[in-house]
Amino acid sequence: MPRVAVEDNNRMSLRIRAEEKSLLLRAVALKHTDLTDFVVRHALAAAKDIIAQAEHIQLSGRDSLRVLDLLENPPEPNARLIAAAHALPRQS
Repeated sequence: MPRVAVEDNNRMSLRIRAEEKSLLLRAVALKHTDLTDFVVRHALAAAKDIIAQAEHIQLSGRDSLRVLDLLENPPEPNARLIAAAHALPRQS
């Protein structure tokens, strides 16, 4: 049966196996915290790591030098770049 949408978006329900919940509860007891705080804290840390990895560009030494060289000595614009620039709307 579908659930009715709730305006208060502060809750999240999870279904996990009994062994997984037991493992979480054991960790909670060792950390002297509650289950919600433990799960949220660790899920947020994992989410931040995943986002940082996805948004971070790792260049090799050679590639870093190439980017710096292109910034200091940009190539002349080709015909396609000039056409694209002319196609942009004029700003007043």
